[in-house]
Amino acid sequence: YDTIHIVGNDSPAHVKKFKMKSGARLRLLRRTLRGRRVLAQYVHELKVPDIESEAGDKSKETIDLVASIVMACPNLERLVGFHTSYDHNFDRLTYALSTRKKLKEHVWIIGENEEITIRSHKQLPPGLMDSRQADAFLHFHEMWTSLNTLFLHSQNMGILEHDVFLGVFSRLPSLQHLYISNFDIDDFNDTTLQALPALQSLRLQDLHGITDQGLSRLASAPASQTLRRLSLINLEVMSMLVVSKLLAHLTELERFTLIQENSPELPSDALVIQPIVASSSVSFVHWDILMPGSGNDDFANSVLARGFPALRSIRSPSDHQGALQAVCRPRAQIVLASDKYSFAQRTALAKDPNKYLRTLFAARKKAQERLEEARKTSQFKVVVDEDGLIQQVYDFNGFIGKIGSKVTYTLKPDVPNSDKAVIDIGDLLDAGKESNVKDGCTGLWNASHPTGKKWWSHTERYRWKIIELQRFF
Repeated sequence: YDTIHIVGNDSPAHVKKFKMKSGARLRLLRRTLRGRRVLAQYVHELKVPDIESEAGDKSKETIDLVASIVMACPNLERLVGFHTSYDHNFDRLTYALSTRKKLKEHVWIIGENEEITIRSHKQLPPGLMDSRQADAFLHFHEMWTSLNTLFLHSQNMGILEHDVFLGVFSRLPSLQHLYISNFDIDDFNDTTLQALPALQSLRLQDLHGITDQGLSRLASAPASQTLRRLSLINLEVMSMLVVSKLLAHLTELERFTLIQENSPELPSDALVIQPIVASSSVSFVHWDILMPGSGNDDFANSVLARGFPALRSIRSPSDHQGALQAVCRPRAQIVLASDKYSFAQRTALAKDPNKYLRTLFAARKKAQERLEEARKTSQFKVVVDEDGLIQQVYDFNGFIGKIGSKVTYTLKPDVPNSDKAVIDIGDLLDAGKESNVKDGCTGLWNASHPTGKKWWSHTERYRWKIIELQRFF
């Protein structure tokens, strides 16, 4: 009972027996946990079916049922695969989770609130959240002294104001991994950034209130010196000097991700000394600048200038000219066997082959084309002579890469079989899969059991796999 995963729809037999459309297994579980409290104390991880109603959301009845199961598990640490939107109105599940003292991770999806929306038409922020809403949200964090992973994502103009962010940070003494995305410039900005606690992992995404100046101050902040994983996604960093300062000052950093449309550039009057960017600790870099500029070349030259002695892997879906591919160890093949079946991606690429794309399929295809083109040339010759007479001449075909490099050039995604390199919040919230089953599990893998089909067979259900929140960093 340490880990309980309930996936997909109830079987027709359960529906018929208990005379209910859904939730039969959840009610049986609740009855067991309430009746046998010793078992309930062992539950640390709970997965419940993430099935949407016909209206496209989770029904209040289902949410309340899950809340009652959470309340029956005093030592619960994780509720996985079931994420609801919080619109600053009371719901039982949010309250139930707020009472679990040993909870270690939580995902906040902040939705739109009607009262706040009406208030925003009459006044400017701050102050769109009233004191009741702010106090209620902060109160949910009072008992989470063991929480180490927190996600805060704004959905459909959801608002969480600057002072509330500060209050949340001060109430979570064990916080180590923080994801913040899609908040307005008035909610999360440079001032909020400076109030971050000491963390190991930080992902900042689609936050238009963050500027180069704010990131520069973050690099020098004492609290940021413990960072091991940093992701800057769609923040549009303008200056390469900011990237250089972050990598130079964050001495514990191991993974660095930079994704944006435009290339960070050096000032026109800057004195260029290689390496421009450098880190003695970073082992993995995801570098994705969609529009061409000097950023890729600056990073590639820095790798060549031994600015990254610990670097072992580079992933760059927008390496349009192959600058980064050329500084990594040579590879014989980059395309995957499955790429030849990617009809949708082939069609998109065929429509406009010169368009800059960020898909892994397009990146692998371009990288493989560079390899094939290099093989058409002779990279060097080996001449075998004996007693001054040439006996044999061997031509060695060309390749892309640097012999002796310890860096691997990779174009594989965070989520297997995805065409996006970096995992996104949509991968976590992709509800509906469990009710729309294609080639699901029926228990056939256990068909060799001597008891027979009645023992192993069950209703066809989605092959659910847990998405660890650590993948986001």
